[in-house]
Amino acid sequence: MGKRRSFTAEFKQEAVQLAKQLDVALSQVARDLELSESLLRRWFQANDQKGEMAFPGKGKSGLNAEQAEIQRLKRELDIARQERDILKKAVAFFAKESR
Repeated sequence: MGKRRSFTAEFKQEAVQLAKQLDVALSQVARDLELSESLLRRWFQANDQKGEMAFPGKGKSGLNAEQAEIQRLKRELDIARQERDILKKAVAFFAKESR
């Protein structure tokens, strides 16, 4: 069994928005983002039902200021990496489509 991946709320929202904007099958978008189609479909349904509240974040408790700042910076870096990955895959997708 493979390692379970964790996605931020921002990544989920952006994946849903990307899938809505592209005029391709949901299964293709899922493949391009290296997600299972069922996972992306669940994100779609959650987004349709709850909108901005579809992907609540994790709470912070018992952290001192330094630990909280480290955690915040790690999240910010993770978001930046995920955004970069989405953009890379979108560029590759559009380059493939333009041929």
